[in-house]
Amino acid sequence: MSLRHTHAARVALAIAVSFACAQASAESGPEATVTDLDQIVVTATRTPQSLADTLASTTVIDRERIDRLQPASLPELLRGTPGLTFANNGGNGKITTMSLRGAGGSQVLVLVDGVRIGSASAGLAAFQDIPVDQIERIEIVRGPFSSLYGSEALGGVIQIFTRRPEGAFAPHASVALGSFDTRRASAGVAGKQGDGWYSINAAHERTEGIDACRGSGTLFAGCFTDEPDKDGYENNSLSLQGGYRFGDAWDAEARVFRAEGQNDYDGSFANQADVVQQVAGARLRYAPSEKIAVTFNAGRSVDESDDFKDGEFSSRFDTHRDLASLQADIGAGTGLVSFGFDWQRDAVDSDAEFDETQRINRGVFGQWQGDFGRQSFQASLRRDDNSQFGGETTGSARYGFSFTEDLKLVASYGTAYRAPTFNDLYFHGFSNPDLSPETSRTFELGLRGTHATGNWSISAYQTRAEDLITFDAVTFLPANVDRAFIRGAEATLDFDIAGWTVLGTATWLDPRNDSGGFNRDNFLPRRARQSGRVDADRSFGAFSFGASVYAEGERYDDLANRTRLPGYSLVDLRVGYALSSDWSIQLNAANVFDREYETAAWFNQPGRSYTLSLRFQPRQ
Repeated sequence: MSLRHTHAARVALAIAVSFACAQASAESGPEATVTDLDQIVVTATRTPQSLADTLASTTVIDRERIDRLQPASLPELLRGTPGLTFANNGGNGKITTMSLRGAGGSQVLVLVDGVRIGSASAGLAAFQDIPVDQIERIEIVRGPFSSLYGSEALGGVIQIFTRRPEGAFAPHASVALGSFDTRRASAGVAGKQGDGWYSINAAHERTEGIDACRGSGTLFAGCFTDEPDKDGYENNSLSLQGGYRFGDAWDAEARVFRAEGQNDYDGSFANQADVVQQVAGARLRYAPSEKIAVTFNAGRSVDESDDFKDGEFSSRFDTHRDLASLQADIGAGTGLVSFGFDWQRDAVDSDAEFDETQRINRGVFGQWQGDFGRQSFQASLRRDDNSQFGGETTGSARYGFSFTEDLKLVASYGTAYRAPTFNDLYFHGFSNPDLSPETSRTFELGLRGTHATGNWSISAYQTRAEDLITFDAVTFLPANVDRAFIRGAEATLDFDIAGWTVLGTATWLDPRNDSGGFNRDNFLPRRARQSGRVDADRSFGAFSFGASVYAEGERYDDLANRTRLPGYSLVDLRVGYALSSDWSIQLNAANVFDREYETAAWFNQPGRSYTLSLRFQPRQ
């Protein structure tokens, strides 16, 4: 890749940020509307709360935006969220890791319908295997949240909600054809009848893909083989949900989501994987009054992977998480007090040898939320007891002050931790059972506002992480020896003007290795130091037009900062036409300038591609 591409990334990012900032002071036109801030979110407090009142830095992606963008994958949808970047190993379906505010993928908690997902052995959530067609809404909260959720929530929490009914009867269906012989189809029906509701959704995706890896790479990089072929991917998924209200005080719901995938890739020991992501959960809620609610949740998540080399079985890693929680929310004056108990059992089943195959974590937590005139408070405290490493206590405090109805100052401090994975602790011959949890401390200060056409926010944060787990060259085992110091700032803006809906984000990040030795003060690997995105969409009668610009600055692929990945910029275009009130057709062009770039060294990314989709979705 040339320096021209790096320069293009910087220019595109500067244009995106300048354009967004310039529009912040634009006057309202006759068609302008204020973005709705009254939507309810639950992830930031484990209780329902309006987005406008949430003290945490929160982003919500709803189904309307998903339908407008029609992204090819979940990582493609999420990229450009403030502080969130991805590293992908060669296209759709390939291993995709993330970073949120400089925290690695194993340091960010991921939930599906309230159930914790991810591999207990590797410590990563398989974003690449969750189809976008199954998603109703996503809530991303940034910052430390271990005081509410326990392990993994150093950088934040991402919660994915599968599709739910919007009316008495709501069917939908879509088909899509695209480059790389890509085919996608989905269909579902949801509805409400009396005191009950239901939702059934199925989705299918298949693509021939691209050649995932361009060579064997160097030590600890690349795919360690040369297999110049197309690496395809197939995914089939199904979700079922239902709920019922038993009188005024009791209601219950249950759900299950399952995705099965087959992934081809380049590798010396394995080059094909059959994968399963499954989440099942149930909830029972008792609310005898507006001031009291007691909720019981139970669920299980499954992450399974069977690996093959040229069709011959190679290895198997299956992990299961069983979870249960009991939470009480009690109104106290102008505030809300919450307390609860979480129980979790992780288990691994593999043909590889593990010294231990299960562990149990128990956690108790309490939270208080209060409003006093212009001031808002949120404080939480949690104690976890893990059968492997003992106890860990975390806490957080958030404060908000409203100068006016349109301008609010927010500040927060929190501690968080991440428990070692089964691979870190129990993988026979390559683990260390004496590992301690990784820990962090984070400060944040932000300012938020609304104006006639939309909303804006800016924030700055600083995180110190200690006892990070890394490979010890002396013992040839993992050890708690690393530290990190991360500074960052982010800005968001969304507004409607002259018929256009525009959303802009920008992130600046300084993620440093704070450990001793040769890598001290180096940048943490696979973290872009600048990133930004602008989406602009408008309808003209039956026609709709949109464009997205996404840019990332340079990053390094290794701790020594010797393998540099240049920055890049991507431009996506979309045009749609409403055939009727229920039927629409849309053409998407991704990476229209056919940029060559890498987010992980030696792994290719798709060039210019097109997708034509037909969608049936009756208006409610």
